[in-house]
Amino acid sequence: MKASEIRKIREMNASELSEKLASLKKDLFFLRMQHATNQLDNPVKIAEVKRDIARVKTIIREQQIAAAK
Repeated sequence: MKASEIRKIREMNASELSEKLASLKKDLFFLRMQHATNQLDNPVKIAEVKRDIARVKTIIREQQIAAAK
């Protein structure tokens, strides 16, 4: 994920972030299925999607903490 994409994610609201998280989890599922059936060309893609999921979860948590203050 590039810095410009991270900036766009930080500007999203809670519902958009949850949709993005669901989309990333779906992508991870399909990547794992491809990996299990030996159809995945680039296994590093799994780690990248996991990092993207962690980034989105971090941003969601930061927004929750900011809203609580």
